[in-house]
Amino acid sequence: MKRLLALVLWVWALAASAAPRTDFQARCEDTIGETLSVLTGTQNGFRIDNTVGYRGLTAMKGRATNGRARPGQVVLGLTRTESRVSINVGGRLLTDPASGYECIAPHIEIKLTYPPIVVFISREFRPGSCAYEEVLAHEMRHLNTYLDYLPRAESRVRQALERRFEDKPLYARIGQAQSLLQREIDRGWMPYIKSEMAKVEALQAAIDSPQEYARLGKVCGGEVQSLIRPVRKSKT
Repeated sequence: MKRLLALVLWVWALAASAAPRTDFQARCEDTIGETLSVLTGTQNGFRIDNTVGYRGLTAMKGRATNGRARPGQVVLGLTRTESRVSINVGGRLLTDPASGYECIAPHIEIKLTYPPIVVFISREFRPGSCAYEEVLAHEMRHLNTYLDYLPRAESRVRQALERRFEDKPLYARIGQAQSLLQREIDRGWMPYIKSEMAKVEALQAAIDSPQEYARLGKVCGGEVQSLIRPVRKSKT
């Protein structure tokens, strides 16, 4: 029985796909124009800031993680940015009063942006010193991870948009196409894109491994350790 039902459904789907287009469908698909998704990823460079001490950076790190900084953690360098997503939606409409339907060729513009990234190095380190260069090199790994990730996220989002819209108009009851498209963007695409952009934070967390912190504590003849030791003593 299940086999027969599956065969019936397959034959029905095949017949539906082969059905001739209505006049309204032909007008929509042939004259309304192609759907268009414009996706851009923008990086705005970075700057290095040496004006904040390690206490300020430690507090800054805690605020960035909603106060969940690790107990006893001392932050000597910090790379800060935030991803921004903006979406504009429009499209050309055609209506068919006879059927009560309209079609829209979506025009979607999405911008993924990193504002200028700020790389903080604790002011206790003298620029050019061994410890300064080690901490800077560590933060450059964070910076490059942000810069490398943006085009990867852009590619994934672009492919998802292409699969969804496939250069075909969308149909809805007259007066509803634009609002339904906007609802799909707000409830589906915006959360999805923000989720894709947020995945970079897992890569950033992997850079700050316990092994990396242990390594930084031993470089330059203990220069980094000499800075944080008084802090740890004051907390014991």
